[in-house]
Amino acid sequence: MLRDGLRDEALTGSVIGAFYEVYNVLGFGLLEQLYGAALERELTARGHHVGREVSVAVTYKGEAIGCQRLDLLVDGRLVVEVKSTVVLAPAATRQLYNYLHATRLKIGLLLHFGPEPQFYRVVRLRDNPGA
Repeated sequence: MLRDGLRDEALTGSVIGAFYEVYNVLGFGLLEQLYGAALERELTARGHHVGREVSVAVTYKGEAIGCQRLDLLVDGRLVVEVKSTVVLAPAATRQLYNYLHATRLKIGLLLHFGPEPQFYRVVRLRDNPGA
């Protein structure tokens, strides 16, 4: 159900809360894998099912050409991409959008464990990755 235009608001809100909890405890400067492990624990403690390093097939004209790995897949419907850099690369949101396209899911969160914590919601509205 949509409320104020936000899809899966309760789920994304819970993940964002977990993100800030992890950031407040660990701070800035660790490897992305460590933040991912901490997020997995925090989200599991909050009652979520979390997959880490989930492999997703990439297809070209209906044929598998390889795979990519999602940092986290929460409750089977939210893709979470974790970044730990001083400056977030402009292509980071595009990468998440491509993950959404590959999984056919609609919502993703980009969690940036930078000098200041930041998060971005990415919504896939169309099936075309170039859209």
